[in-house]
Amino acid sequence: MLDAPRAQRGIIDTSVVIDLEQLEAAQLPLELAVSAITMAELAAGPHATADVEERARRQDRLQRAEAAFDPLPFDGEAARAYGRIYAAQLASGRKARGTRAVDLLIAATACAADLPIYTRNPDDFQHLQGLVDVITV
Repeated sequence: MLDAPRAQRGIIDTSVVIDLEQLEAAQLPLELAVSAITMAELAAGPHATADVEERARRQDRLQRAEAAFDPLPFDGEAARAYGRIYAAQLASGRKARGTRAVDLLIAATACAADLPIYTRNPDDFQHLQGLVDVITV
């Protein structure tokens, strides 16, 4: 059986950015994109820990991501897509608020850009079939 060809472009979520150095390039699209929402999560990361060493690691990760990516904005198209994403989440019986909302905003960005989303946490996106392709890495 032949391996599927790598996608040309895809959005990597925050979990993938965090583990990016541990992943093989063949698991990812040829061109990586991130959402501005992922960049916001990364920017909050250093402030979410009291551990000095972990804060430094998170700050380093943020700076590397800022240098590597020009994030896709959460714009009007993404806002409209969020309505569809939110409705699908509610229809599945899962919550669409709190920390889950951040994942849904990233999914809406992918949906609006018509790009697959690459994640280490596929359960966060499991009820969005037909709206966004979710690829587990």
